[in-house]
Amino acid sequence: QLAESGGGLVQAGGSLRLSCAASQLTKDTYALGWFRQVPGKGREFVAAMSWTGSTTYYADSVKGRFTIFRDKVKRMWFLQMNDLNAEDTANYYCAAQDVDNRSYSPRTLERYDYWGQGTQVTVSS
Repeated sequence: QLAESGGGLVQAGGSLRLSCAASQLTKDTYALGWFRQVPGKGREFVAAMSWTGSTTYYADSVKGRFTIFRDKVKRMWFLQMNDLNAEDTANYYCAAQDVDNRSYSPRTLERYDYWGQGTQVTVSS
């Protein structure tokens, strides 16, 4: 249902933009999120956007450096990552949460209904 792209190797201080295509999600009640995971650790919240697009949420560790945004017409959303550091190295996943008749929980992994396959981001120091 979801497909990420844009990962790669970047030097510390550099930038990357991740993309997530959601062409098969036809409802307008999906809230969007990005999570990341390193080997041996659980998947952690990075950023999210409400289904209206009016509200964004960020983990403290990325606030001010990462930006989540979307192209609603193309059913794509993005994670712009600036000033990357080695601690940002992880496999990044996009996710969609259907909020139709459900409460919205942007930071809760278990509330997301669809996931991409992940894209690796490696930051060299």
